[in-house]
Amino acid sequence: MTDDMTDDGIWFAEQFEQHRQRLRAVAYRMLGSLTDADDALQEAWIRTTRSNAGTIENIDGWLVTLVGRVCIDMLRARRARPDHLTGTWLPEPVVGDDADIGPEQSALLADSVGLAMLVVMESLEPDERLAFVLHDMFGVPFDQIAPIVDRTTVATRQLASRARRRVRGSAPMPDADLTTQRQVVDAFLAAARAADFEGLLEVLDPDVVFRVDAGTRAGLVPALLTGASDVAEHAANVGPRFATLCEPALVNGAIGVVAKTDTTVMAVVGMTVTAGRITEINLVLDADKLAHVSID
Repeated sequence: MTDDMTDDGIWFAEQFEQHRQRLRAVAYRMLGSLTDADDALQEAWIRTTRSNAGTIENIDGWLVTLVGRVCIDMLRARRARPDHLTGTWLPEPVVGDDADIGPEQSALLADSVGLAMLVVMESLEPDERLAFVLHDMFGVPFDQIAPIVDRTTVATRQLASRARRRVRGSAPMPDADLTTQRQVVDAFLAAARAADFEGLLEVLDPDVVFRVDAGTRAGLVPALLTGASDVAEHAANVGPRFATLCEPALVNGAIGVVAKTDTTVMAVVGMTVTAGRITEINLVLDADKLAHVSID
């Protein structure tokens, strides 16, 4: 029996490592936090030690639903805690290098979830979010999701449908071409550095939304601005000082901005470019959420 348990442990370890990237992607989409995603994977790994490998027919689906169970428990616990946050909550950004924009980088859009969509997903109920993420993003059948949310297959399908409508109605779809995105972001940064109000208006959508997550530094900047005029005025005021520290980067699969010194990442900015104009700007200043971002 000890040998069987040892064999199970080795097999689970191999399978978990093989599927880690996919499982982390599930957890990040569920929780909007890389730190919490890693915690979820650790808890899921612990739960495998109580499982019998011989009863598992589809290890990929089993691991995805296991991580889903852990994440929904974490979301429900998060909802139950008193909310002491001030200002706007934004997810932890995933930052990459945009130095070589090509087909491979463009493909990231298909596999990434933008900050704007994650903000909308945060407004979903935990059960809705689970059904949407597991089915729409990872292809898990509804009959496998239903036991996790303690609903029928039909009711689970309705959860995903409701979440899908809310996401599609609230999260603007970015332009697919990263080169076009880069041109718009470059124009925004140039106008901000020059305090060019009119130039900023040219690249901002009339209904642009500007959100700021300052973490413990709440009040440092406005938590929310809407409309091109207000956003352009703010960018023109802070741009000559702040934008000089900025450079384009891939942020959650789209062109965004990283502001950094030689030693510190000060901010990450997710931008949504739709029809050649910026429709959303999500500025992350929370130091805890920037801790994993490289300064290289």
